[in-house]
Amino acid sequence: MNLRGLVAVSGKPGLFKLLGQNKSGFILESLDAQKLKLVVNMSTAKLASLEDITIFGEDEDLKLSDIFARMKDASSIPDSKKADGATLRNFFREVAPNHDEERVYASDIKKVINWFSIIKDLPLFTEEAPEPVQTAAVTESKQPAEKKPEQTEPKAKPTPKAGKSATRLSQKSK
Repeated sequence: MNLRGLVAVSGKPGLFKLLGQNKSGFILESLDAQKLKLVVNMSTAKLASLEDITIFGEDEDLKLSDIFARMKDASSIPDSKKADGATLRNFFREVAPNHDEERVYASDIKKVINWFSIIKDLPLFTEEAPEPVQTAAVTESKQPAEKKPEQTEPKAKPTPKAGKSATRLSQKSK
């Protein structure tokens, strides 16, 4: 399952596909039927890539992609809007058996089920995840860069501009 480029935005319902980035933020497209495009500000919005999201586990955290794979194989998925908390919790015990029940709330379970219902019909859901880029192998093969000799001469002070401002600068320094 390929979740690369799919993000959740804090304060916004649903999921978005990351299209690009500009000076002010990220360009996103909603995954619903409207295909609404929006720009979210880098400094105020928090983006979470579905590829990187984990669920609290008893021993170790569970990857969201693994939970989605188990949900895909599940016989029936409850409607998060109509089902009660006990039904949702029982379903989540099946698809994420080692999740930490004290730290994973019913609202988290509803969110995961809603996300699954959004992406289950997308072509990305059935394709294989691309291999992560290995930058460590590239950096190890390069020769260390030669260090430049340090400057021993002091840097020259910038000369003041001609005119009134130059006169003021010279008066202040005295």
